[in-house]
Amino acid sequence: MHELKLKPQFLALKAWLWASGSISSRTMHIPWDEAGCLCPVGDFFNYAAPEEETSNYEDQGAGKPYSLQENGTLKSETELDAAARLIDAGYEKDVSSYHFYARRNYRKGDQVLLSYGTYTNLELLQHYGFLLTENPNDKAFIPLEPDMYSLCSWDNESLYIHPDGKPSFALLSTLRFWAVPKTSRKSVVHLVYSGNRLSTESEVVAMRWLITKCRTALEVLQTTAPEDCKLLNILNKFQDNHKFPEIKEMPPPLASELCAFIEKNKNVVSEGICSMSCVARRSIERWKLATLWRFLYKQILCSCIIHCSAVIYYLGVDR
Repeated sequence: MHELKLKPQFLALKAWLWASGSISSRTMHIPWDEAGCLCPVGDFFNYAAPEEETSNYEDQGAGKPYSLQENGTLKSETELDAAARLIDAGYEKDVSSYHFYARRNYRKGDQVLLSYGTYTNLELLQHYGFLLTENPNDKAFIPLEPDMYSLCSWDNESLYIHPDGKPSFALLSTLRFWAVPKTSRKSVVHLVYSGNRLSTESEVVAMRWLITKCRTALEVLQTTAPEDCKLLNILNKFQDNHKFPEIKEMPPPLASELCAFIEKNKNVVSEGICSMSCVARRSIERWKLATLWRFLYKQILCSCIIHCSAVIYYLGVDR
């Protein structure tokens, strides 16, 4: 920044945060600069998640035809279709302008929405400051056993759980292969990418491992999903009637969180939300967003436990 000879006020942290936020949330993608560009009117559009879940094309792509690309790489037809559905806007080189494409018919007075791509809730929160209660592209990651990573050729970003609780194709295939005894892995390695169950025994082992991991992940968190839901209701009511409930009536984890906030914002609780400063208002909104994110994350883990239990039951093991 000094090399750019910026004025002192533009060297402060506050100025850097503004610039970073502007680039992260307001710029449009261009092929010749990773920072992107500012496009008049283009940054007015609010986000709409892709109507179809496109982040899990690997789940749908097992056994599908592949096409040879100009650069020599192979891409499945599902992957190509997914990429096409994400293009709501783009820079058109031949006319030197940015083009936006409507995905449906709009009437006068309708809000025009734009799909930025397949973002998880954490990515939306980090880059744009909001999240979706129903996001088909959300993901939950859980730590795997060290030897699992060496068994698969997928990158770590492909090993996740979908919002409906189902493991991604990469995660499920890795778990299935890991659940096979080491002495038998060589004979089934060619089946790993087929998307088919290797054996009933390995499927049950994989599902039980997922259940255990999800339960462990939930147990180490300070609050439960019902407690997060209760906290969201408390924060919403506070914004409506300007009153917090009695601390003694709350579960200990929530009471601790609330006490910490009250200690930091004593004037808010004593004088009500009408006198709340802009900083305090933003603190409550951020608190709500953080609580909502962790609630949705826990919901995915709970859904995974239900899904895996159903698979085990369907296989007739726990009947």
